[in-house]
Amino acid sequence: MLTIGELASYAGVTVRAVRHYHARGLLPEPERDHSGYRRYDACAVLELVRIRTLAEAGVPLARVRELLQADEEGFATAVAEIDARLQAEIRERQRHRERIARLTAGDGLALPPEVVEFLDHLRALGVDERIVQVERDGWILLAARSRDRLPEWVARKRQQIADPRLVDFYRTLGQALDRSDDDPRLVELADEMAAYITQMADEQGDDHVDDADVEPPFVELMDALAFDTAPPARRLVELLRERGWTGWTKLERVDPAFTRPSGPTSSA
Repeated sequence: MLTIGELASYAGVTVRAVRHYHARGLLPEPERDHSGYRRYDACAVLELVRIRTLAEAGVPLARVRELLQADEEGFATAVAEIDARLQAEIRERQRHRERIARLTAGDGLALPPEVVEFLDHLRALGVDERIVQVERDGWILLAARSRDRLPEWVARKRQQIADPRLVDFYRTLGQALDRSDDDPRLVELADEMAAYITQMADEQGDDHVDDADVEPPFVELMDALAFDTAPPARRLVELLRERGWTGWTKLERVDPAFTRPSGPTSSA
């Protein structure tokens, strides 16, 4: 006859585990002998080994009793069900692992490869990382709204970024992020941006400039995101309006008769 410590040792579990199985009603608890100790026989060892094996295999303790009492057919059916559940959990954990692995890819967590490639292209061109972040966050919103249209939009952006003037604008905008709203360089940047937009619109039409065909509330959401990430962008929009253009995500020409109060007029 064995003490609880010996039983636990033979079955490869802890004494605490044995007591837990007693409390769950999985392992019968023997009466105490005349010395006040509980004594276990070989059957208890076998039963405890079965419980341990099932528990280590991932069987919930709530079902261990059912399996211990099942006939051969019932045991096989129950094991098949448990195996199917474990396989589903493995697949789910694998998906979790893939998502965690994608965290190391940064932009790739929420964006398809073609957008990630475009963002990396901006970095390679020397665009400030904060500007890339504004772009990335905007793409995430666009992906959530119309993921099927991303290839079309990316192709258009790649066509636009091939223009050295736009690359220069991106780089200059990055330099402006550390400037205050009253910094004269922002005025110069607005002049450069307005001139570029106007020239592009004159060459290819306003439709080429106004290519953000999304609804106004969504445009406002994307604008707010850009302004929060790059505050000088809000001041630039105000300055652009004085030069004949309005908007950030969605550029639109305003009344061509409207000019800014001072300085050169827009070429619009």
